[in-house]
Amino acid sequence: MEVTLSVRRFDPDADRPAPYFQDYTLDLDEGSVVLDGLIAIRERIDGTLALRCSCRSAICGSCAMRVNGQAMLACNTKIADAMASGGGSVVVEPAGNMQVIKDLVVDFAPFWDKVRAVRPWLQADGPAPGPDEEYVAPNEDMLHLAGVMACIMCGACVSDCTVLEVDERFLGPAALAKAYRFVADPRDDADRARLGELVEYGGVWDCTRCMQCVEVCPKGVDPMGRIMAMRDRAIEGGYDDSYGARHASAFTDMVEHSGRVDELRLPLKTKGMLNAPEMLKLLPVGLRAQLKGKRPPIIHRKNPGQDNVRRIFEKVES
Repeated sequence: MEVTLSVRRFDPDADRPAPYFQDYTLDLDEGSVVLDGLIAIRERIDGTLALRCSCRSAICGSCAMRVNGQAMLACNTKIADAMASGGGSVVVEPAGNMQVIKDLVVDFAPFWDKVRAVRPWLQADGPAPGPDEEYVAPNEDMLHLAGVMACIMCGACVSDCTVLEVDERFLGPAALAKAYRFVADPRDDADRARLGELVEYGGVWDCTRCMQCVEVCPKGVDPMGRIMAMRDRAIEGGYDDSYGARHASAFTDMVEHSGRVDELRLPLKTKGMLNAPEMLKLLPVGLRAQLKGKRPPIIHRKNPGQDNVRRIFEKVES
């Protein structure tokens, strides 16, 4: 079948480097994947096209890029499926939230810096096992960790993370999923120290739960679910005085009390009413909400049938 790939190009050595799209039309088999098309372009049409690929089996993660606006592995994305989702067009771009080196190749150095920042290795108390020994973990615990250990570090989740688009200090879904792998490992004895670092700025509470990382992960790792689990572990471990923890607690209390969130009081309870600098930061937001007619009601009312909601809370807590 005849396919047109619209590839986002970038040449850093150009006189005035700027990204642009270049269309390539070629004949491919119906079972071809996007990577087949890109390799055909490089081998038969344009040898200057730069891209990464290796295993071609969705194992190495090298070929993560955006196809029709969403991160995925080019080696297991069928051309036919891409054409169907893109209305007949296939637009290929480099992974997002990372600096482009050339064409479809991006700089992964910041990605690995964030992974290293969560210390991706076991930290066990006591002497290390001898040459004929090993750390032993219950089978059910390792089965639980099998999902997160399936991560191939392709960077698809980082590419489409909406928080990283606006704040590069966020650790990102890949690094936080890797952190969970060790927080949840019974052989690791540094859970409290890890969680203490992860509740700081740029950690677990900065995730906006947009679910993009879950949507694009080619291995079903569910980074957002791991981040939510670490939030729970942090609160249970006594790290309940951060903005994120106070926000979650206030949110839950309001829903239990009245069945809905009191949007006027929520930021006050999260930031602390006596925290003058933070209260001043909220004034412009409140003013804009007032001018747009979106100020929450001053008198907060309960939902009808709130007793049913409260019974749900009591059932869960018991």
